[in-house]
Amino acid sequence: MVKVAGFVADGYEAVRQVFQQLVDDGRETGAGVSVWREGQEVVRLSGGWADAGRRGPWRPDTLVQPYSLSKSFVTLAALVAVRDGALALDEPIAGHWPAYGVRGKERTTLRQVLTHRAGQPRFPAEAAGLDLLDDAGLRESLARAAPEYVPGTSLGEHALTYGHLVDGILRAGAGTTLAEVYNETVRPALDLDAWFAVPDHALDRVADLEYADPDWPRRLHAAPWLQIPAGTLDVERANSRAWRQAVFGAVNLHATATSIAQFFSQLTDEEGPVHALLGPRLHTELLASQVTDFDEVFGTRITWTLGFVRDRGKIAKGGIGGSAAWWSRRHQHACAYLTRRLDDHSRAAEIAAALGDDLAVVGED
Repeated sequence: MVKVAGFVADGYEAVRQVFQQLVDDGRETGAGVSVWREGQEVVRLSGGWADAGRRGPWRPDTLVQPYSLSKSFVTLAALVAVRDGALALDEPIAGHWPAYGVRGKERTTLRQVLTHRAGQPRFPAEAAGLDLLDDAGLRESLARAAPEYVPGTSLGEHALTYGHLVDGILRAGAGTTLAEVYNETVRPALDLDAWFAVPDHALDRVADLEYADPDWPRRLHAAPWLQIPAGTLDVERANSRAWRQAVFGAVNLHATATSIAQFFSQLTDEEGPVHALLGPRLHTELLASQVTDFDEVFGTRITWTLGFVRDRGKIAKGGIGGSAAWWSRRHQHACAYLTRRLDDHSRAAEIAAALGDDLAVVGED
């Protein structure tokens, strides 16, 4: 039996027991769990291995890619530019990025992008031949493409396009990039051990991704929003240094469970660092319900804020493969479950249940 390492405060032993069982059953081969309450980490658990060869144990400082959980941090970078007056939520993007304002996108706004209503939930067919790391080419393909529906009239998580859209808007409207705003402003302000473009000194902390089922990526690639560009679910590509040090904003943040849980624990605090970073108006905008509709990508009815999924019980975000994080509005605690074993969200849901939370909808699945 592989022993789960870490600590739990009084009242949280059920979390350890659930996590240990996941490891014992082989459903989890490498993950971290962190729970925060009242400004303190009350659960910090590590289980399994950080590498495909199962030589190095998962440690509290292990970084892993949580796929679409990354999008929440893209949102923060966009809102920093709004805070600084370089962008506005409800003005047409084309006012800054003329090349984007074509073929029905002339009135598309940043708010529509941030709430997944810009009509570009996938890259266009013309981008099929582009490399995964052809950042400029992928941005330009979105600028040239017609939206799949009139912006603002439908909903579908912009699964792979979200980061490239925000990056394009930042470049055109603020004269900067997603990476620069996040790494120079957002990350230090929030004291995040979470990185777009992992620096050299942190590369040895990054966990290797692996499939729970070798057939998993083939099944998921049948989903149209994941087909272009090729390789987003290829673990060989995802485990490469080139990918880890690139910026593919929709999916390739690399973070620790502790850092993400701490961030979610401070998310709604009016005296906390997220509020201080954005200011009162944008902090309210970030957390407010913006749209409730049937999400064509999720395949369910959902409420989006400007970067999170919200319901009566929680504010959350998850990523394909099983990682998830949330703030429980009901119980006033935050939790992050970050995993390298790509599967569904059932493991995070079992941890949530041990905390008395419902994790029915958190992100791509």
